[in-house]
Amino acid sequence: MKPEKSYRPNVGLIVFNRKGEVLVGERLGVPDSWQFPQGGIDEGEDPQVAALRELYEEVGIDNAELAYVHPEWLYYDFPPSLKLTGKWANYCGQRQRWYAFYWDHPASDCKLDIHDREFRVVQFMAIEQTLDSIVRFKREVYQQVVKIFTPVIRDYIGKLQ
Repeated sequence: MKPEKSYRPNVGLIVFNRKGEVLVGERLGVPDSWQFPQGGIDEGEDPQVAALRELYEEVGIDNAELAYVHPEWLYYDFPPSLKLTGKWANYCGQRQRWYAFYWDHPASDCKLDIHDREFRVVQFMAIEQTLDSIVRFKREVYQQVVKIFTPVIRDYIGKLQ
């Protein structure tokens, strides 16, 4: 009997600067497809450890300040048109624990080749702007993320003043 599909455990990472802009990357091989850094949680791995690992592997950041951890999992489904193979074939989507990190450096300081490169380029942009450039099937979860993290970022920056 085939096991029921489930959601892959994952972390999503909001990296923001003093201006309140957030770091996004354009996916390699998928022009004009931007997203926040994110990545899988290894079996038995603590989600916060995974967040720090993915932050380093995807964008080479190892000196950010943890600003907020969203306590609930957010979910998104893979579209049926996405042809999943290998380990991905067992999942219907991802469940994500989201983290906010304060990092006030230029995007050019990111190191994109630490691990398997996933982004062609990274840049900072207004958090609301991410909704216009995200892969369509992640849009609903990004709407939740924008709603949750906009006040978190604003409040954190307000304390820096």
